[in-house]
Amino acid sequence: MIDQSNLYALVMAGGSGTRFWPESTSKRPKQYLKLAGDYSLLKETLMRFEGLVPQERRLIVTIKQQQELATANSLNLVGADALIFEPAGRNTAPAILLSLARLLKQGASLDDVVVVVPADHVILNHQGFRQVMTEAAGLAHQLDKLITIGIPPTFPHTGYGYVQRGEQVSNGVNLVESFCEKPDFDTAKKYLASGKYLWNAGMFVGRIGRFLTEFSNHAPAIYEYLEPLTAALSCEQQLATLYQQMPADSIDYAVMERSQEVAVVAARFDWNDLGSWDALATVIEPVDGNIIAAARDHYFDQAQNNIVFAPNQFVTLINVNDLIVVATQGSVVVLPSSDAQKIKEVVNHLKGHPLESELL
Repeated sequence: MIDQSNLYALVMAGGSGTRFWPESTSKRPKQYLKLAGDYSLLKETLMRFEGLVPQERRLIVTIKQQQELATANSLNLVGADALIFEPAGRNTAPAILLSLARLLKQGASLDDVVVVVPADHVILNHQGFRQVMTEAAGLAHQLDKLITIGIPPTFPHTGYGYVQRGEQVSNGVNLVESFCEKPDFDTAKKYLASGKYLWNAGMFVGRIGRFLTEFSNHAPAIYEYLEPLTAALSCEQQLATLYQQMPADSIDYAVMERSQEVAVVAARFDWNDLGSWDALATVIEPVDGNIIAAARDHYFDQAQNNIVFAPNQFVTLINVNDLIVVATQGSVVVLPSSDAQKIKEVVNHLKGHPLESELL
């Protein structure tokens, strides 16, 4: 088993998505919301590392505009100087390289293992998460490969990328044959029937040295910034200038999909990336036949399978089914659960609208 003192957690929290609009906005993105419990998604993510990664080795990658939010949502869960700020939005590959540069400058070893996870996913089984991550960290050392965590698919989802399993290394562990783009429905059904594919959850584990080798081999145009970034860490303006010159690319495209040194561990825990309001039905137990993500109290009469998010509001639903009902301080949204993805059409409508700065 890997020593905790050789393990770092890197929580990617710089996103600014609006799929949970109107509660999620550019000023308060999804990772800072309490959508599936008493804590924000970022706080829940950090709490999952209790007993696995020491607080002083948990780092949050975000942007300067979210400093106050990130600090408030990580109190007593990280050490001092835990925030790494992206000077500009260049996607996850440059953000991870910047983070590795920071770790090395602060004394990390090339043999230390980094666990990279998104800040805005829901995993209720914390113990299962820790067990799988402990196993993945050990494999990262033992195999000297990058390890990705794959989610056993439960239905032919067309909104996720897939990981094709190749040669078996041990029970639940395989070399990666390929990463696959989001499939159409028929292809997704074939993936599911074959038993060889897992959902790509965007969680990666590896030695710092192995990450850097794969950057060097497959993303040299990004890797060449490692030394300049390291030298510029103490100069904010110089760092910003350098960072804005870096190619914008995700760690998936830049490294993981091109590398031959990747293995996959099948997750033994629940997982949901909460892509839209209707996903709350999979992570919250119903109350009186409806999902109440937030409300002061409620009265339901002949109302079933509705999803309610209305903090501090008394919610009344009569003779309505299968709706999403969201009420925030400045907006009210009501739509069928089956149309949850249409929220983005409202967001697009508000861009350039006189209320954009207030509502987005």
